[in-house]
Amino acid sequence: MNRCVVYTRGGLPADVLAVVEESEPAAPETGQVLVRTTAFPVHPGDLQAVEAYTGNAGQPVHAGIEATGVVAAIGPSTPVAAGVEIGARVTVFPHPGAWSQWIMAAARAVVAVPEQLSDEVAAQMLVNPITSVMLRREAEEHDSIGYDGVLLQTAAGSSVGRLLTAACLAHDISLVNVVRSERGAAKLRERFPDVPVVATEHPGWADEIDRVADGNPVCVALDPIGGKLAERLLDLLAPGGKLVCYGQMAEEPISLPASTLLQKSLTLRGKTIGRWMSETSAERQASDVAAAKLIAIALADQFDVAATYGLGDMAEAVKQAVRPGKIGTVLIRPW
Repeated sequence: MNRCVVYTRGGLPADVLAVVEESEPAAPETGQVLVRTTAFPVHPGDLQAVEAYTGNAGQPVHAGIEATGVVAAIGPSTPVAAGVEIGARVTVFPHPGAWSQWIMAAARAVVAVPEQLSDEVAAQMLVNPITSVMLRREAEEHDSIGYDGVLLQTAAGSSVGRLLTAACLAHDISLVNVVRSERGAAKLRERFPDVPVVATEHPGWADEIDRVADGNPVCVALDPIGGKLAERLLDLLAPGGKLVCYGQMAEEPISLPASTLLQKSLTLRGKTIGRWMSETSAERQASDVAAAKLIAIALADQFDVAATYGLGDMAEAVKQAVRPGKIGTVLIRPW
Protein backbone atom coordinates (compact mmCIF):
# COMPACT_ATOMS: atom_id res chain seq x y z
CA MET A 1 0.00 0.00 0.00
CA ASN A 2 0.93 3.65 -0.37
CA ARG A 3 0.14 5.96 2.55
CA CYS A 4 -0.19 9.61 1.52
CA VAL A 5 -1.51 12.95 2.78
CA VAL A 6 -4.66 14.38 1.14
CA TYR A 7 -7.40 16.95 1.66
CA THR A 8 -10.85 17.48 0.15
CA ARG A 9 -11.60 21.01 1.39
CA GLY A 10 -9.76 24.10 2.51
CA GLY A 11 -9.32 25.07 6.14
CA LEU A 12 -6.91 24.70 9.01
CA PRO A 13 -4.40 22.06 7.85
CA ALA A 14 -4.46 20.25 11.20
CA ASP A 15 -8.20 19.75 10.68
CA VAL A 16 -8.47 18.99 6.96
CA LEU A 17 -5.34 16.99 6.15
CA ALA A 18 -5.79 13.22 6.32
CA VAL A 19 -3.52 10.22 5.82
CA VAL A 20 -5.09 7.63 3.51
CA GLU A 21 -4.00 4.35 1.98
CA GLU A 22 -3.91 3.93 -1.79
CA SER A 23 -2.65 1.22 -4.09
CA GLU A 24 1.10 1.09 -4.57
CA PRO A 25 2.09 2.62 -7.92
CA ALA A 26 2.57 0.36 -10.93
CA ALA A 27 5.81 0.25 -12.92
CA PRO A 28 6.84 3.67 -14.29
CA GLU A 29 6.19 4.50 -17.93
CA THR A 30 8.51 6.38 -20.26
CA GLY A 31 9.32 9.77 -18.75
CA GLN A 32 8.60 8.63 -15.19
CA VAL A 33 10.71 7.72 -12.16
CA LEU A 34 9.37 5.79 -9.17
CA VAL A 35 10.79 7.04 -5.86
CA ARG A 36 10.45 5.49 -2.41
CA THR A 37 10.22 8.54 -0.15
CA THR A 38 12.42 8.76 2.94
CA ALA A 39 11.52 12.27 4.17
CA PHE A 40 9.56 15.34 3.17
CA PRO A 41 9.38 18.91 4.54
CA VAL A 42 6.26 20.69 5.78
CA HIS A 43 6.70 24.12 4.20
CA PRO A 44 4.47 27.00 5.39
CA GLY A 45 3.61 27.60 1.73
CA ASP A 46 2.25 24.05 1.47
CA LEU A 47 -0.04 24.75 4.40
CA GLN A 48 -1.15 28.10 3.00
CA ALA A 49 -2.21 26.31 -0.19
CA VAL A 50 -4.31 23.88 1.86
CA GLU A 51 -5.90 26.67 3.87
CA ALA A 52 -6.72 28.74 0.78
CA TYR A 53 -8.19 25.84 -1.22
CA THR A 54 -11.69 26.81 -2.38
CA GLY A 55 -12.65 23.79 -4.47
CA ASN A 56 -14.99 20.97 -3.63
CA ALA A 57 -12.86 18.05 -4.68
CA GLY A 58 -14.59 15.03 -6.11
CA GLN A 59 -11.29 13.25 -5.58
CA PRO A 60 -8.84 13.96 -2.74
CA VAL A 61 -6.12 16.53 -3.48
CA HIS A 62 -2.65 15.20 -2.71
CA ALA A 63 -0.53 17.57 -0.60
CA GLY A 64 3.10 18.70 -0.80
CA ILE A 65 5.54 19.53 -3.60
CA GLU A 66 9.00 18.40 -2.35
CA ALA A 67 10.44 15.16 -0.96
CA THR A 68 13.62 13.13 -0.86
CA GLY A 69 13.96 9.40 -1.35
CA VAL A 70 15.57 6.56 -3.28
CA VAL A 71 14.95 5.64 -6.93
CA ALA A 72 13.07 2.33 -7.13
CA ALA A 73 12.51 2.16 -10.90
CA ILE A 74 12.94 4.23 -14.07
CA GLY A 75 10.60 4.07 -17.03
CA PRO A 76 11.90 2.56 -20.27
CA SER A 77 13.95 4.89 -22.49
CA THR A 78 13.61 7.70 -19.97
CA PRO A 79 16.27 10.44 -20.05
CA VAL A 80 17.28 11.38 -16.50
CA ALA A 81 19.59 13.89 -14.86
CA ALA A 82 23.17 12.95 -14.02
CA GLY A 83 23.35 10.71 -10.99
CA VAL A 84 19.73 9.55 -11.18
CA GLU A 85 19.77 5.75 -11.28
CA ILE A 86 18.12 2.86 -9.47
CA GLY A 87 19.19 2.94 -5.82
CA ALA A 88 20.37 6.58 -5.97
CA ARG A 89 19.26 9.19 -3.44
CA VAL A 90 17.23 11.94 -5.08
CA THR A 91 15.09 14.95 -4.29
CA VAL A 92 11.83 15.41 -6.18
CA PHE A 93 10.55 18.93 -6.93
CA PRO A 94 8.16 20.14 -8.14
CA HIS A 95 5.77 17.24 -7.67
CA PRO A 96 2.19 17.93 -6.53
CA GLY A 97 1.43 15.17 -4.07
CA ALA A 98 4.96 14.69 -2.74
CA TRP A 99 3.71 13.90 0.78
CA SER A 100 3.51 10.21 0.07
CA GLN A 101 5.42 6.98 0.71
CA TRP A 102 5.78 6.43 -3.04
CA ILE A 103 6.11 9.10 -5.74
CA MET A 104 5.63 8.52 -9.44
CA ALA A 105 7.49 11.60 -10.62
CA ALA A 106 8.18 13.18 -13.98
CA ALA A 107 11.86 12.53 -14.73
CA ARG A 108 12.55 16.26 -15.17
CA ALA A 109 11.59 16.84 -11.50
CA VAL A 110 14.07 14.29 -10.10
CA VAL A 111 17.44 15.64 -8.97
CA ALA A 112 20.36 13.58 -7.64
CA VAL A 113 21.38 14.34 -4.05
CA PRO A 114 25.09 15.10 -3.50
CA GLU A 115 26.69 12.27 -1.53
CA GLN A 116 27.78 14.47 1.37
CA LEU A 117 24.25 15.69 2.18
CA SER A 118 22.14 14.03 4.86
CA ASP A 119 18.51 13.10 4.26
CA GLU A 120 17.54 16.01 6.52
CA VAL A 121 19.26 18.49 4.20
CA ALA A 122 18.23 16.63 1.04
CA ALA A 123 14.55 16.91 2.01
CA GLN A 124 14.95 20.72 2.01
CA MET A 125 17.42 20.96 -0.84
CA LEU A 126 15.35 22.75 -3.46
CA VAL A 127 12.31 24.78 -2.37
CA ASN A 128 13.95 27.00 0.27
CA PRO A 129 17.25 27.56 -1.59
CA ILE A 130 15.43 28.30 -4.86
CA THR A 131 13.18 30.74 -2.99
CA SER A 132 16.24 32.51 -1.59
CA VAL A 133 17.78 32.70 -5.08
CA MET A 134 14.52 34.04 -6.51
CA LEU A 135 14.24 36.70 -3.81
CA ARG A 136 17.86 37.81 -4.11
CA ARG A 137 17.45 38.15 -7.86
CA GLU A 138 14.30 40.24 -7.31
CA ALA A 139 16.10 42.45 -4.79
CA GLU A 140 19.11 42.98 -7.03
CA GLU A 141 16.88 44.27 -9.82
CA HIS A 142 16.78 47.51 -7.80
CA ASP A 143 19.88 49.41 -8.88
CA SER A 144 20.81 50.48 -5.34
CA ILE A 145 21.15 46.97 -3.88
CA GLY A 146 24.80 46.03 -3.66
CA TYR A 147 25.72 49.71 -3.51
CA ASP A 148 24.32 52.24 -1.00
CA GLY A 149 20.84 50.71 -0.71
CA VAL A 150 19.74 48.58 2.26
CA LEU A 151 17.76 45.37 1.90
CA LEU A 152 15.26 44.62 4.66
CA GLN A 153 13.78 41.19 5.31
CA THR A 154 11.14 40.09 7.80
CA ALA A 155 10.79 36.57 9.25
CA ALA A 156 14.58 36.55 9.03
CA GLY A 157 14.91 33.59 11.37
CA SER A 158 13.06 31.32 8.96
CA SER A 159 14.84 28.76 6.79
CA VAL A 160 14.59 31.04 3.76
CA GLY A 161 15.62 34.05 5.83
CA ARG A 162 18.81 32.39 7.07
CA LEU A 163 19.81 31.27 3.58
CA LEU A 164 19.20 34.76 2.23
CA THR A 165 21.27 36.28 5.04
CA ALA A 166 24.19 34.01 4.18
CA ALA A 167 23.85 34.95 0.50
CA CYS A 168 23.82 38.68 1.31
CA LEU A 169 26.99 38.31 3.36
CA ALA A 170 28.68 36.46 0.50
CA HIS A 171 27.63 39.08 -2.08
CA ASP A 172 28.26 42.23 0.03
CA ILE A 173 24.59 43.22 0.15
CA SER A 174 23.74 45.54 3.04
CA LEU A 175 20.97 43.81 5.01
CA VAL A 176 18.80 44.46 8.06
CA ASN A 177 16.98 41.46 9.49
CA VAL A 178 13.61 41.76 11.21
CA VAL A 179 12.10 39.16 13.54
CA ARG A 180 9.15 39.02 15.91
CA SER A 181 10.84 38.68 19.31
CA GLU A 182 14.04 39.71 21.06
CA ARG A 183 14.63 36.03 21.84
CA GLY A 184 14.62 35.26 18.11
CA ALA A 185 16.83 38.28 17.45
CA ALA A 186 19.41 37.06 19.95
CA LYS A 187 19.57 33.65 18.28
CA LEU A 188 19.99 35.25 14.85
CA ARG A 189 22.76 37.55 16.11
CA GLU A 190 24.65 34.51 17.38
CA ARG A 191 24.45 32.93 13.94
CA PHE A 192 25.18 36.09 11.93
CA PRO A 193 26.96 38.56 14.25
CA ASP A 194 27.73 41.01 11.42
CA VAL A 195 24.08 41.53 10.37
CA PRO A 196 21.86 43.88 12.44
CA VAL A 197 18.60 42.40 13.74
CA VAL A 198 15.52 44.31 14.89
CA ALA A 199 12.66 42.77 16.90
CA THR A 200 9.14 44.08 16.23
CA GLU A 201 8.07 43.36 19.82
CA HIS A 202 9.76 46.67 20.73
CA PRO A 203 7.51 49.73 20.16
CA GLY A 204 10.31 51.69 18.50
CA TRP A 205 11.38 48.98 16.06
CA ALA A 206 10.84 51.15 12.97
CA ASP A 207 13.09 53.87 14.41
CA GLU A 208 15.67 51.20 15.21
CA ILE A 209 15.73 50.18 11.53
CA ASP A 210 16.48 53.77 10.57
CA ARG A 211 19.32 53.81 13.11
CA VAL A 212 21.02 50.58 12.01
CA ALA A 213 20.65 51.57 8.34
CA ASP A 214 23.09 54.35 9.27
CA GLY A 215 21.69 56.95 6.91
CA ASN A 216 21.48 54.63 3.90
CA PRO A 217 18.13 54.29 2.10
CA VAL A 218 16.00 51.19 2.70
CA CYS A 219 15.25 50.43 -0.93
CA VAL A 220 13.85 46.86 -0.96
CA ALA A 221 11.89 44.92 1.66
CA LEU A 222 11.18 41.18 1.45
CA ASP A 223 8.18 40.01 3.46
CA PRO A 224 6.34 36.67 3.79
CA ILE A 225 3.88 37.98 6.40
CA GLY A 226 1.72 40.73 4.87
CA GLY A 227 -1.02 42.58 6.74
CA LYS A 228 -0.17 45.46 9.05
CA LEU A 229 3.54 44.65 9.00
CA ALA A 230 3.69 45.07 5.22
CA GLU A 231 2.00 48.45 5.58
CA ARG A 232 4.71 49.57 8.01
CA LEU A 233 7.42 48.36 5.64
CA LEU A 234 6.03 50.56 2.88
CA ASP A 235 6.36 53.54 5.22
CA LEU A 236 10.03 52.64 5.80
CA LEU A 237 10.96 52.42 2.12
CA ALA A 238 12.86 55.23 0.44
CA PRO A 239 11.38 56.89 -2.67
CA GLY A 240 11.50 54.48 -5.56
CA GLY A 241 11.62 51.52 -3.18
CA LYS A 242 10.07 48.10 -3.62
CA LEU A 243 8.19 45.74 -1.31
CA VAL A 244 8.25 42.07 -2.37
CA CYS A 245 5.59 39.90 -0.70
CA TYR A 246 6.23 36.17 -0.90
CA GLY A 247 3.80 34.80 1.68
CA GLN A 248 0.55 35.50 3.50
CA MET A 249 1.11 34.55 7.12
CA ALA A 250 -0.99 37.44 8.48
CA GLU A 251 -4.74 36.93 8.62
CA GLU A 252 -5.57 40.55 7.77
CA PRO A 253 -5.10 42.00 4.25
CA ILE A 254 -2.62 44.70 3.26
CA SER A 255 -4.64 47.92 3.38
CA LEU A 256 -3.19 51.19 2.15
CA PRO A 257 -4.23 54.36 0.33
CA ALA A 258 -2.99 54.82 -3.22
CA SER A 259 -1.14 57.94 -2.06
CA THR A 260 1.30 55.72 -0.14
CA LEU A 261 2.49 54.27 -3.44
CA LEU A 262 2.11 57.41 -5.51
CA GLN A 263 3.91 59.94 -3.33
CA LYS A 264 7.11 57.88 -3.14
CA SER A 265 6.72 56.00 -6.43
CA LEU A 266 6.82 52.66 -4.64
CA THR A 267 6.48 49.22 -6.21
CA LEU A 268 4.55 46.34 -4.61
CA ARG A 269 5.37 42.89 -6.04
CA GLY A 270 4.28 39.35 -5.33
CA LYS A 271 6.64 36.37 -5.74
CA THR A 272 5.93 32.70 -5.05
CA ILE A 273 7.57 29.39 -5.81
CA GLY A 274 4.37 28.51 -7.67
CA ARG A 275 4.92 31.37 -10.13
CA TRP A 276 8.55 30.30 -10.44
CA MET A 277 7.34 26.86 -11.52
CA SER A 278 4.86 28.21 -14.08
CA GLU A 279 6.67 31.27 -15.45
CA THR A 280 10.42 30.64 -15.28
CA SER A 281 12.12 29.32 -18.40
CA ALA A 282 13.49 25.79 -18.43
CA GLU A 283 17.01 27.17 -18.70
CA ARG A 284 16.55 29.47 -15.70
CA GLN A 285 14.96 26.67 -13.68
CA ALA A 286 17.91 24.38 -14.40
CA SER A 287 20.31 27.14 -13.36
CA ASP A 288 18.39 27.77 -10.14
CA VAL A 289 18.30 24.04 -9.29
CA ALA A 290 22.08 23.87 -9.79
CA ALA A 291 22.48 26.93 -7.55
CA ALA A 292 20.24 25.34 -4.91
CA LYS A 293 22.44 22.23 -4.80
CA LEU A 294 25.54 24.39 -4.32
CA ILE A 295 23.79 26.33 -1.54
CA ALA A 296 22.86 23.07 0.20
CA ILE A 297 26.46 21.88 0.07
CA ALA A 298 28.00 25.19 1.17
CA LEU A 299 25.42 26.01 3.85
CA ALA A 300 24.39 22.58 5.12
CA ASP A 301 24.61 23.88 8.70
CA GLN A 302 21.80 26.37 7.96
CA PHE A 303 19.28 23.63 7.16
CA ASP A 304 18.01 23.20 10.71
CA VAL A 305 15.32 20.64 11.51
CA ALA A 306 12.75 21.90 14.01
CA ALA A 307 11.23 18.46 14.61
CA THR A 308 10.67 15.13 12.89
CA TYR A 309 7.35 13.28 12.90
CA GLY A 310 5.79 10.17 11.43
CA LEU A 311 2.74 10.18 9.17
CA GLY A 312 0.54 9.27 12.12
CA ASP A 313 1.42 12.58 13.79
CA MET A 314 0.56 14.81 10.82
CA ALA A 315 -1.72 17.11 12.82
CA GLU A 316 1.02 17.82 15.37
CA ALA A 317 3.56 18.31 12.59
CA VAL A 318 1.56 21.03 10.85
CA LYS A 319 0.97 22.84 14.15
CA GLN A 320 4.71 22.80 14.81
CA ALA A 321 5.43 24.06 11.28
CA VAL A 322 3.62 27.36 11.92
CA ARG A 323 4.56 27.78 15.59
CA PRO A 324 6.03 31.26 16.31
CA GLY A 325 9.72 31.16 17.14
CA LYS A 326 10.30 27.81 15.47
CA ILE A 327 13.84 27.39 14.16
CA GLY A 328 14.20 25.10 11.17
CA THR A 329 11.92 22.99 9.01
CA VAL A 330 9.50 20.31 10.20
CA LEU A 331 10.16 16.96 8.50
CA ILE A 332 8.01 13.86 8.08
CA ARG A 333 9.47 10.35 7.93
CA PRO A 334 6.76 8.41 6.05
CA TRP A 335 7.84 4.86 6.95
